[in-house]
Amino acid sequence: MRSTLSAIRFLFTAPLILALLIVINLMTWSGDWWVQWPALGLGIAWVVSLLRVGRAIVVAGGLAALAAVLANRR
Repeated sequence: MRSTLSAIRFLFTAPLILALLIVINLMTWSGDWWVQWPALGLGIAWVVSLLRVGRAIVVAGGLAALAAVLANRR
């Protein structure tokens, strides 16, 4: 449960971190677009977090469907 909540929080904080890094890159522009490497790492971590949250949603939906089926049998 805690890891799922962390994954949900990361889905919102990662784009903010990336936006901050882009601003820093633009403010310190020396001709290099170095922010692409942190963006790659954050993007990979973001997709993994999205999959973790998606898995939790599927499991919760399956449990809700099972509970509905069992409730209808009575």
